[in-house]
Amino acid sequence: MSELPNGWVDIAIGEISDVIAGGTPKANDASNFALPGKGIAWLTPADLSGYKQKEISKGSRDLSQKGYDSCSAKLMPKGSLLFSSRAPIGYVALAANEISTNQGFKSFVFPAEVDPTYAFFFLKSIRELADSLGTGTTFKELSGTTTKTLPFRLAPTNEQIRIAQKLDELLAQVDTLKARIDTIPALLKRFRQSVLAAAVSGQLTEEWRASAITLGSAHQLHQQLKESHEAEGGHARGNASNPTEEAHDLSPSDLPECWDIAEMRDICAPGRPITYGILKPGPELEEGVPYIRVADFPGNKLNPANIKKTSPEIDLQFKRARLITGDLLLSIRGSVGRLIKIPEALEGANITQDTARLSISPLVSTTFIYWVLLADSTQRRMKNATRGVAVRGINIGDVRAIQIPLPTLEEQTEVVRRVEQLFAFADQVEAKVASAKTRIDHLTQSILAKAFRGELVPQDPNDEPASVLLERIKAERAAAPKANRGRKASA
Repeated sequence: MSELPNGWVDIAIGEISDVIAGGTPKANDASNFALPGKGIAWLTPADLSGYKQKEISKGSRDLSQKGYDSCSAKLMPKGSLLFSSRAPIGYVALAANEISTNQGFKSFVFPAEVDPTYAFFFLKSIRELADSLGTGTTFKELSGTTTKTLPFRLAPTNEQIRIAQKLDELLAQVDTLKARIDTIPALLKRFRQSVLAAAVSGQLTEEWRASAITLGSAHQLHQQLKESHEAEGGHARGNASNPTEEAHDLSPSDLPECWDIAEMRDICAPGRPITYGILKPGPELEEGVPYIRVADFPGNKLNPANIKKTSPEIDLQFKRARLITGDLLLSIRGSVGRLIKIPEALEGANITQDTARLSISPLVSTTFIYWVLLADSTQRRMKNATRGVAVRGINIGDVRAIQIPLPTLEEQTEVVRRVEQLFAFADQVEAKVASAKTRIDHLTQSILAKAFRGELVPQDPNDEPASVLLERIKAERAAAPKANRGRKASA
């Protein structure tokens, strides 16, 4: 603990507080429990996980009278400090009414001379210390004996009240800041999708088109793409299912007149058609050919550490699906619509049947297609083409038929430049928000530390010293019957 303020006393919490453990009836007997408000209020540590209020009146379920009578739980009086002592240690809340707890609590009943809010904030300030004192292998727990030795800094009664009021005021402001900060990631997500929506509809480059000295024809580019495939023998249908017609609803009226609508199969390079990969990769190998699964790119970010390897023999059977640098990989089963661009380190890797390889034609910007596929409008069309019950997915026929809004290559390049410029701005804001969030998260503990160093509110030399208060509390505790400290509910 830090230097003791004038008139304060450092003690063990058990010197002035009753420490009362909770109890849990047999979990496999449903008659031991009741819905919230239908029985005896009862808390588990899970009820305090993420709980942001100071007071709590009930948990996710109550105990029935039968369940309460069958276990060691006791009704804690209103104003008790409910302190989790197991998995995890150190959650704390004030009892808003009579309430019981499970065995994961060591709760405190303080004398009337200790302000409950002051005690609540002090316990929050020592959470890390309490956690460090926990023992156990399966999970850490504070024993009753150890709990009684937790430190408590006793201030004069009037100063406790001043500190509690000031902490209520300041930490409410901190919570408001946190709430505002927490809304920003969602705003940035909407901002990014708005940028992509403008990009794939032509709105983002509307002024650019108006000022362009020369503007080629996207219809001509589309024709070039088709002719490049025809020169290689056209598209092989294979055994792919027919596309879901109602899913592919992009209309020329949705785009600038100088844009066209192409199908994904035309956008891909001749000789490298859209395909899925390995059906059964076999056992995982230390050495072999890497193959990428949907699980390897959550949130559209590749996780190289999780990539597994298959045998060269299995890879050879699916050589059609081998990757080259710059390919796009689209998830088509389970989480449909995830997307990554293949880095140079995975040149020659393979894929699974849950993914589709998209090798983009050199006539088109791969990065432009990447952003098109991540736009909400394209994701919606893929979702509308998704089928299946046990495992949802989009068939290769629908992947090949994905509609791509197509501007000229020059405009694609400008779209990419503007998207990346705006996304870089969003990334900068996101980094600043993350930094601010870290500072705000530390602010609560900083304010609590200041409070219990005696630096948050002015001290009054006329306040009764805590040493006198302590002696009175000890005398009252010695005279009080222990039966009144935590009690069973009346029948």
